[in-house]
Amino acid sequence: MRDLLRDLRLPDRNARYVSLAAAEEMGLVGISSAPRSLRVLVENTLRAAAAAKAGSAGDSLRQAVLSANSLIAAATANGPVSEVEFRPTRLVLQDHSGIPVLADLASLRSIMADRGLDPRLARPALPVDLVVDHSVEVASWARPDALSLNMRREYELNGERYRFLRWAQQEISGLRVVPPGRGIVHQMHLEHLARVVLPDGDGLIAPDTVLGTDSHTPMVGALGVLGWGVGGIEAETVLLGHSVSLLSPQVIGVRLTGELPVGSTATDLALTMTEFLRNVGVVGRFVEFFGPGVCALSVPDRATLSNMAPEYGCTVAFFPVDDTTLRYLELTGRGAEEIRLVEAYCKEQGLFAGADASADPEFARVLDFDLSAVEPSAAGPRRPQDRLPLGTVPASFPEPSGAALAGAAEGRRELADGAVAIAAITSCTNTANPHSMVTAGLVARKAVQRGLAVPSWVKTSLAPGSRAVVHYLEAAGLLPDLEKLGFSVAGFGCTTCIGNSGGLAPEAEDRARTEGVRLAAVLSGNRNFEGRIHPDVAAAYLASPALVVAYALAGTVLTDLTARPVGTDPDGAEVFLADLWPTPEEIDAAVGLVAREHFASEKESLFTGGPEWTSLEHPSGPVYDWPAESDYLLRSPFFDGLTHAPLSDLSGARVLVLTGDSTTTDHISPAGAIGADSPAGRYLRALGVEPALFNSYGCRRGNHEVLVRGTFANPKFRNLLTPDVQGSSTLHVPTGERMSVHEAALAYAAEQVPVVVVGGRDYGFGSSRDWAAKGPALLGVRAVLAKSFERIHRSNLIGMGIVPLEFLPDQDAGTLGLTGHEALDVIGLDGLVPRGTVTVRARSAEGEPVAEWRMLARVDTAGELEYVRRGGFLRSVASDLLDAEA
Repeated sequence: MRDLLRDLRLPDRNARYVSLAAAEEMGLVGISSAPRSLRVLVENTLRAAAAAKAGSAGDSLRQAVLSANSLIAAATANGPVSEVEFRPTRLVLQDHSGIPVLADLASLRSIMADRGLDPRLARPALPVDLVVDHSVEVASWARPDALSLNMRREYELNGERYRFLRWAQQEISGLRVVPPGRGIVHQMHLEHLARVVLPDGDGLIAPDTVLGTDSHTPMVGALGVLGWGVGGIEAETVLLGHSVSLLSPQVIGVRLTGELPVGSTATDLALTMTEFLRNVGVVGRFVEFFGPGVCALSVPDRATLSNMAPEYGCTVAFFPVDDTTLRYLELTGRGAEEIRLVEAYCKEQGLFAGADASADPEFARVLDFDLSAVEPSAAGPRRPQDRLPLGTVPASFPEPSGAALAGAAEGRRELADGAVAIAAITSCTNTANPHSMVTAGLVARKAVQRGLAVPSWVKTSLAPGSRAVVHYLEAAGLLPDLEKLGFSVAGFGCTTCIGNSGGLAPEAEDRARTEGVRLAAVLSGNRNFEGRIHPDVAAAYLASPALVVAYALAGTVLTDLTARPVGTDPDGAEVFLADLWPTPEEIDAAVGLVAREHFASEKESLFTGGPEWTSLEHPSGPVYDWPAESDYLLRSPFFDGLTHAPLSDLSGARVLVLTGDSTTTDHISPAGAIGADSPAGRYLRALGVEPALFNSYGCRRGNHEVLVRGTFANPKFRNLLTPDVQGSSTLHVPTGERMSVHEAALAYAAEQVPVVVVGGRDYGFGSSRDWAAKGPALLGVRAVLAKSFERIHRSNLIGMGIVPLEFLPDQDAGTLGLTGHEALDVIGLDGLVPRGTVTVRARSAEGEPVAEWRMLARVDTAGELEYVRRGGFLRSVASDLLDAEA
């Protein structure tokens, strides 16, 4: 059998790699015309087989080639679906989801130490980077020292979490930590962490592949890096050396033509593409961009587009490596040798898209998208896929008062319905796109020159994704203009985009709470789900950084920026957005000042941190000390006993939560502020924690007692069992008593009654947070019945041993007449097979039959079924590790 290994000849050395051309000689069919993202996946499969062969284990290379043929056929020609084992070369975490991963690992170490085993054996099997970016809050804003004040508060609130990370940084081999204040994870990934091509664990040159505990991980696809988001549960499985099991993906090609017109930005493109692909339906697919329009997009523009992959629903949003990629690698401080390796390897493997590349790849489906048709847009008021041409934004604001509409029409700036309470330049991509940021800076400059100012009720903030942004804004002389309008740098983190928006301007907060004024937020982020941005905000809109500045000046979203002035200058002249918008020549001149040293200087200090970080006292030794008084970090409950009941049918299960379409992971497990009177707030107050020190749900994810009480506790969530109440509320059906979701779960557990959740379409849409599955698991949820599931959340449910059940076409809770008061029997779980069906029977309180129907169990692979049978990823992997070392 011919070997797959070949030599890659470089100027200074030769390197070994698994050759796709050699695999063709062994019978690999269609690889030369396959999408480039799929070629990376095929290489991953073949390299794993080559490594197994070298160790005399696993399938033969020939069998691996046959499997790869099936993978290509399924992805490009709608062939039979096959199961794929994916082994990434790296993991990337952020602190909200990454600290629970490390806390679980630390808990496993404690268990190993208790059993007399070497705790150091619980360590990453591959390189892991964690970026601390989700914890900074905009407590101070519109002042020169906002950044230092917010970072000081960040350390005050999160000192214990950071103490734990300092321990992990020192004691867990293979882990690197990017400290607070360096930038947002996806931008740090793009600028510094991604390699594109690198040696794997066996020393073979290979494509850079990555999994990340954030749903926006596909942003790195802008560099030609194959990666996607997973929940923390799945990340732990990979971290401990297991592969990820997935079904062979279809690859959808999006042919880009034309170029963006003057006045349209990469944000407008991303919002338009999100609307387009959500309508097409690409959930679970790979999306690969190709065509002549790709050359018209810079890597930051591509990143702005690929960043929105979870919003349009696909697993991967991929751009091939080309000359534009190489120039970006050079700009961001990568070395010449590294860039030569990327170019040589990608050209050798057919991964490079250049003038000398072969014809367009073959896709399962091709969609055409004309960049020249993109127009200035916003998205809202509650979902990122609900794109609005700029002129239609005023009509989208929900139920504004007549007085507010009249005031806006007459050009009055007043604190009324539709008033912009938050104007935030925030996100992992829009705030680090040079074209977008200098456009915002130039709009600010022209506004300052015309004597415009932002109304007092608008909270303005700037949170760049990278410190390099400040360097090039300063080089262009634009930062002072942004600061004069209140857009002072407030932090280098997710801030408002993740819900860490802090308090509002006092006058806005007071009018909202005492008079019911319905406020708006405008942000350059990627998510605007209900209840995410701020509890006092009735509507949130996504827009480009420049439009955020414009709406801040206007002071209301009821102003049509295409036809009405954003303000009036000191001479009484009306100033329109068109008056402020820079020319292409002005933008190009400012973008031309972006230089390599802006990135290289930050790369040198990426992992060191400032004095606040390095001076943190922390324990040493392989086992964490778990302070007894901690209200932030508790030993994980998910390994307790490491025993589980076998997967079995459910009898008499009660509905704990009944919800409708588009229930997001923010609804299930919020990341923002903890209400003083919420179940989690009452728990913290009982511990003596003052509300001012509650921090956020996201920062409390190391404390399962907080998070289980926070499950289904989003202040905007509505459980249809108690439809007149928002937040954590449900009905204990047998008694008819209303109580919190947590209290009802405890009551059902005491009665030994299993519980389920019933949802609608796109259940689990949004962030990749594992606590949206961990929380229900701790509440005792055994199954979720829904019309459809978002990819990451479905995987997270399986990771916690919860069975996702999908209604068959033309059926849902409504068509079946379910009210949530029924007792449900789920029959067929004990003999479940991958993608098998079960029978569900609903009975009334009197035991009378209500309905009977079949459902598809979305346990898609044999590997997933094994995890569910063993109680989930965590228990399964931990049991294997402990058994192997015992």
